[in-house]
Amino acid sequence: MGKINAVITGVGGYVPDYILDNEEMSTIVDTSDEWIMERIGVKTRHILKPEQGSGVSYMMTRAVEQLLRKTKAAPESIELVLCATTTPDYHFPSTASIVIGNCGLTNAFGYDMEAACAGFLYALEAGAAYLRSGRYKRIIVCGGDHMSSMTNYQDRNTCPIFGDGAACVMMEATTEEYGLMDGLYHVDGKGYQHLHMEAGGSAKMPSHETVDAREHFVYQEGRSVYKHAVLDMSSAVKAIAERNGLTKDNIDWVVPHQANINIEVSVAGRIGISQDHIMINIDHMANTSGGTLPLCLWEYEPRLRKGDKLIFTAFGAGFSWGASYMIWGYDGAEEAAKEPAEFYKEGEISRQEWYARRRNA
Repeated sequence: MGKINAVITGVGGYVPDYILDNEEMSTIVDTSDEWIMERIGVKTRHILKPEQGSGVSYMMTRAVEQLLRKTKAAPESIELVLCATTTPDYHFPSTASIVIGNCGLTNAFGYDMEAACAGFLYALEAGAAYLRSGRYKRIIVCGGDHMSSMTNYQDRNTCPIFGDGAACVMMEATTEEYGLMDGLYHVDGKGYQHLHMEAGGSAKMPSHETVDAREHFVYQEGRSVYKHAVLDMSSAVKAIAERNGLTKDNIDWVVPHQANINIEVSVAGRIGISQDHIMINIDHMANTSGGTLPLCLWEYEPRLRKGDKLIFTAFGAGFSWGASYMIWGYDGAEEAAKEPAEFYKEGEISRQEWYARRRNA
């Protein structure tokens, strides 16, 4: 048997129905559409309301259900589920265990991975390692966050940034030259003061005082995070490109973490990639943390062709960051053509709706 690699063979996604636009945001906090668009690039974000579903497991479950319908994979054929999230339903049990139970994945084990906005990037590498071992054939990697659950809607600097959503990919073992080819990952442990949630963990347990002090929300020092994100993601993208002989002429897509439109364009620009080769959905999705990379794949899947060369990159709390190189394994347009309107369940938004919204934006 030849060298085993891990290739993506399908993508599923889910975002909530409720859309919080900048006009409504300006009634919640002192801000404006112009201010948000200039500094972040977000026009709308999806918010999970309690009456629709509960927790990130609800969104991941919907995404996995869609993935199974699309790929026609039997639930019992899934051997592992990895869930990259910073907003698990509970400290325990794991979100993965809930998703596995909800979806009837009777032969799968699973667990959660927490690396903030870099979580899905790291989870892809972990999933690929399981497949390369030869012991597993088919797994699911999820990424998503219920960011509104820890967003401070009294902080005008952070609350416009975040939205809710989740997506997932199926990965399978292959001996062909497709899939995750290389990765470069870093953590420096220096980012705590700039990006964190102060309370809620074992270092500072919840109390009346921590709730009153509003310490259970995202705290971010925007300028410091912006500077590190641009420099670190740029260096990772450049390094992964150089060691794999990739240039602006043969890179089909850069898939960056959707933290800020200016960061995304700047990172890709460092290696000469034009904006039409960058996957961007921050304008209508905002920053869904662990969900940004797989939601990009879900939305752009119809435009992906077998053999396309992709570079993923992300940056998160910790600081944690990295980049990976993937050769895409199937023609996404063919898969999208198989999706009639009735394919989507109530409460799911189809890619056709995404493209209509983008055209009308």
